[in-house]
Amino acid sequence: MPVDFREMPIMYILSGLMAVFVIAQSVFFAAKAWKRAREIGIESAQLKKTAISAVLFTLAPTLTILTTVLVLGNALGLALPWLRLTVIGNISYETTAAQSALESFGQSAGVNEPVTDKAMFSAVAWVMTIGSVFPLVLMPFLVKRVQKKVGKTMAGNAKWADTMAAAAFIGIISAFLARAIAGLGDNQVPGDGAGLMSVAMLVSSVLLTLVFQRLCKINALRRMEPFVLPLAMFGALGMAVLLGQVLPAEYVNFEWRY
Repeated sequence: MPVDFREMPIMYILSGLMAVFVIAQSVFFAAKAWKRAREIGIESAQLKKTAISAVLFTLAPTLTILTTVLVLGNALGLALPWLRLTVIGNISYETTAAQSALESFGQSAGVNEPVTDKAMFSAVAWVMTIGSVFPLVLMPFLVKRVQKKVGKTMAGNAKWADTMAAAAFIGIISAFLARAIAGLGDNQVPGDGAGLMSVAMLVSSVLLTLVFQRLCKINALRRMEPFVLPLAMFGALGMAVLLGQVLPAEYVNFEWRY
């Protein structure tokens, strides 16, 4: 049986080395920060409380990243998404970049279908990586100027700045909504286009988000607010698994656009 190039040992070795580097870097700066805080007189009890809060705060983004790895794992294997998201990235960018690259090769199912061509896999890796490299390269040269411009704009017209930020966020969300409702699929690939399951996932995630947000208004549950997004995502995935088990196959694979 041929070895799947997406899951070759070298892929996991590279991912593991990168994970070790990132963890070592984090521990190094955490130790430096702790030492400096003690030098300027901050009590150990306050530092421990801050460290615990930081750990709890990072759990929510970690769950979201884990979800992204699982979503991309079907098409790209687990090693490449793990390697990418160990360094930088998020679900909105990584899935969009991978989807666009795969569609440019004619794979209309995108991340819903395993990549079997090495050239396609390499292209996806390059697109995902280069898109994340540019901000890191440009930031040292442009961020100060951009920050000044944004600061002046917000100081002069805060409502306009808030509107533009909201519009940009809504635009990203709309792209995912449009695909779930009216995404074009291939009639030879079940589950890649808009249909019953995509809408069920969309509705489930929205309802779960609203429910969790409502629950977080309770004083005892306010600390759960950072977990709303990952919990809603996992809940929607669970709903998809449940529907896939209880509904007939013709309903599960039903799509209205080919």
